[in-house]
Amino acid sequence: MSHVPFPRCFCPSARAALLGGIALLAIPQAFAQEAPEPRLNEPQAPVSAPDAPAPASDDQIGFAADTLEYDSNTEVVTASGHVQLVREGNRLRADRVVWNRTSGKVEAQGNVSVTDPEGNTAYGDRFDVTDTLKDGAVDNMLLVLQTGGRLAAVKGERANGVYTLHRAAYTGCSVEDGDGCPKEPTWQINAVKVVYDPTRERVSYTNANVELFGLPLIPLPGLSHPVGDEGGSGLMVPNLRYDRNNGFEVALPYYFKLAPNRDLTITPHVYSDALPMLETNYRHLWDRGAYQVTGYVTYGRRVGTGEIDPTLPANSQKDVRGYLETSGAMQLTPEWSVDGSVRVATDRTFLRRYDVSRDDRLRSTIGAQRIGDNSYFSLRGWAVQTLRQGDSQGQQPIALPVLDYRYRMTDPLLGGVLQFQANTLAISRTSGQDTQRAFAGAEWNLRTLTGLGQEVTFTGYLRGDLYHSSDRLLNPIPAYAGDAGWQTRGIAAAAIDMRWPFMGEALGGVQRIAPRVQIVAAPHLANLSLPNEDARAVDLEDSNLFALNRFAGYDRFEDSSRVTYGLEYGLEIPNVSIQANIGQSYRLDRRPSILPDGTGLSGRLSDIVGRTTIRYKDFVALTHRYRLDKDSLAVRRNEIDATIGSKSTYVMAGYLRLNRNAVAGVEDLQDREELRLGGRVQFARFWSVFGSTVIDLTDAREDPISMSDGYQPVRHRLGVAYEDDCLTLGLTWRRDYQANGDARKGNSFQLRLAFRNIGI
Repeated sequence: MSHVPFPRCFCPSARAALLGGIALLAIPQAFAQEAPEPRLNEPQAPVSAPDAPAPASDDQIGFAADTLEYDSNTEVVTASGHVQLVREGNRLRADRVVWNRTSGKVEAQGNVSVTDPEGNTAYGDRFDVTDTLKDGAVDNMLLVLQTGGRLAAVKGERANGVYTLHRAAYTGCSVEDGDGCPKEPTWQINAVKVVYDPTRERVSYTNANVELFGLPLIPLPGLSHPVGDEGGSGLMVPNLRYDRNNGFEVALPYYFKLAPNRDLTITPHVYSDALPMLETNYRHLWDRGAYQVTGYVTYGRRVGTGEIDPTLPANSQKDVRGYLETSGAMQLTPEWSVDGSVRVATDRTFLRRYDVSRDDRLRSTIGAQRIGDNSYFSLRGWAVQTLRQGDSQGQQPIALPVLDYRYRMTDPLLGGVLQFQANTLAISRTSGQDTQRAFAGAEWNLRTLTGLGQEVTFTGYLRGDLYHSSDRLLNPIPAYAGDAGWQTRGIAAAAIDMRWPFMGEALGGVQRIAPRVQIVAAPHLANLSLPNEDARAVDLEDSNLFALNRFAGYDRFEDSSRVTYGLEYGLEIPNVSIQANIGQSYRLDRRPSILPDGTGLSGRLSDIVGRTTIRYKDFVALTHRYRLDKDSLAVRRNEIDATIGSKSTYVMAGYLRLNRNAVAGVEDLQDREELRLGGRVQFARFWSVFGSTVIDLTDAREDPISMSDGYQPVRHRLGVAYEDDCLTLGLTWRRDYQANGDARKGNSFQLRLAFRNIGI
């Protein structure tokens, strides 16, 4: 059967619309040529008419027209000119209506539209309906759904509110271009028969096939789907991909709408080179919160992450493999809430092998919190599963409980804000050091402005700590172990921070220059005798230059008296914004610092740090972070993030080089160099190409334990995509260069196809 197309632009109408049509390959060509071709558009302008009066009861019809004729012998009413009929929420408009009161038959002609109580509107040149306006038939029918989408057919009828269309087509796409002329929809579903039930909001097809860009795809004989935004049960678009680990993959999700607030998606994954895998996702939303549970399960060969060749049978076994992820939160009262999450995998390579996630650590949490006007309370716990090669699971922490309470009040004596804090932490390990910690502290802050415009902030800090640790010899980093048993520590610090902003006109905009000086006084503390769990990663940056404690956590406190100075600069001119800062600190005492080499803070004079951000409209965004050696001005940190382009066409670049010159073996202070590139180019209205790459530029000179040769690609990605108002189509190629056990490096290809406005 030949294809009956959606219309081309043959008139200037802004409302020219969908022509009925369908390509049915299974029906002989001759039959298609004999069948009448539907020639139906939406009216060029809506039929204007005075509103028909609302009927007093369901047995009456509200009626309005320009002229009215009544034949008392035949009981025939003929209405002409902007006719409108209303009954039981059904509304009919036409140029001419003939109503036989004896038979109840209503014949409407010329620019006819019938709107049902749900808001669906059927268009046609001639309608035969009953006087209830509920049931009837029409040739060359166009049905515009209130929930979105439209159906066109050679013939259609409505009975008991259900539409049945023959030789029909459905699309959720726009059928007008930017000039208001008709256009071919991006996709349409063609069928011999289509049934639409407004009550169920569902469309069912007989002998259907999907047509994409005018080309017929695979037939879908039992297709059924919901319409609108509410969704409904049914098959979803399959996901097709290929990778070196599993071969060709077909994932076919089936969506179950269990209730308006609950759903379940079951997705079988079938592979050419591996046993199938089953994925399930359950979601539940209620008035106080929501939660979701996602699980993967399969049976297959698992290879130890220490193996070099995953094809070797050594240390391999067949077993059940899978992954569970669940999260949820509940608001008990306006102040109280609870939340939690679970992430656990059967082995270290499952997530990468099946391309579920590239995370190398999984964290499970549980907690409750209360947020008041001036107080905060949190009780939490968490555990970590490592997926990294060489990491010992026994060294991963289990924190329970983690308690934090804060109360803020106005200082009744000196003014300012006074905050009290109490905190406890208990960390245990199956084969590592166990630590318990508790502290109570208070912090006072007073911000004031002088008569010359200086912004001065006074800070006072007091805290008392209590620690207990055991199994300290199991700590792989002795510097973080501390002393065994019970330990105490008292902390006191005071600071004065002064900023003096100067503002004025410059280059047609506003310029701001603000010198800043901070003085911190803190006595010597017993830091190294205490275990260090949460303050291991420390690095001088522009973000923590003026912090009271430049360690990230509580277990270490910077016990040096120091002066920190810097300069902030800002320029705002039309379309251009420049923000910059630079600074350095000097330690006043001569005692050795607990901060190791490579942090930029080990000497009395710190390294120089700064940041510059430049923006031009929404077209250019550039951020540069740096750290310069205090003695040689060598670049110890050089980080650039840049984006150039529009939302549709852009280039992103990121470069990071860490040349800390740190002591070997200190955690998180290794040198590295990395380049990240990405971009997208839109070459047509809906078409674009995109790509990204990550390259490890670290060599043995920067990191002696690195296996990289100075140019080691990590991951490449390249693809092409089409996206309009009703379709997303994309083909992506990715190459991974890093292997982990049976998650081998190699190429993968993925086809993504998503039909919008189809309800699933």
